[in-house]
Amino acid sequence: MKDIKSIKKELNSKNDFRKKHTEAVVKVAVNMAKRYEIDITKVRIAALLHDYARNFSNKELIKIVKNNNIEIDDWEKELPNLLHSPVGAFLAKKEFKIEDKEILNAIRYHTIGRPDMSLIEKIIFIADIIEPNRDFPGVNLIREKVKVDIDKAVILVCDFTIKYNIERRRIIHPNTLLTRNKLLKGEY
Repeated sequence: MKDIKSIKKELNSKNDFRKKHTEAVVKVAVNMAKRYEIDITKVRIAALLHDYARNFSNKELIKIVKNNNIEIDDWEKELPNLLHSPVGAFLAKKEFKIEDKEILNAIRYHTIGRPDMSLIEKIIFIADIIEPNRDFPGVNLIREKVKVDIDKAVILVCDFTIKYNIERRRIIHPNTLLTRNKLLKGEY
């Protein structure tokens, strides 16, 4: 696995327009990792690479999925804008030699969540939404909630995602609903 310095160097060489967002997600995620006393290096790597494939067009993402037999579900086939997550996890493994499942899953599920997320997955899922450049009704509630209860913060992120997609008459990936429901039932 490449080290953080090498990953940052490669990311910076791409002049990514999402650099500001990524740096903010890293900062928030690292602070959360400290609060919840988990591996900061893993969290930092997952945060750095969570949007690695975000700049690709839907057509490019579909091509990468097909050419590399990346496993996606039927919903992701219908929602190609979500493909940056599985493609990002694939590229993190291929280009950065990352084998750690928690890091790869944090990248893979940072947009839709999934039942039984690890703590690292939850951190990236939340940090992506609450980084300081985000400003939407309810974001401050999520920022405060994550300081005391990460599962309740995940529920709030799911609530936001569901409302956001309903307001835009978009399909909602079932993982978001399943994640929310499982946490509400206390089954985590």
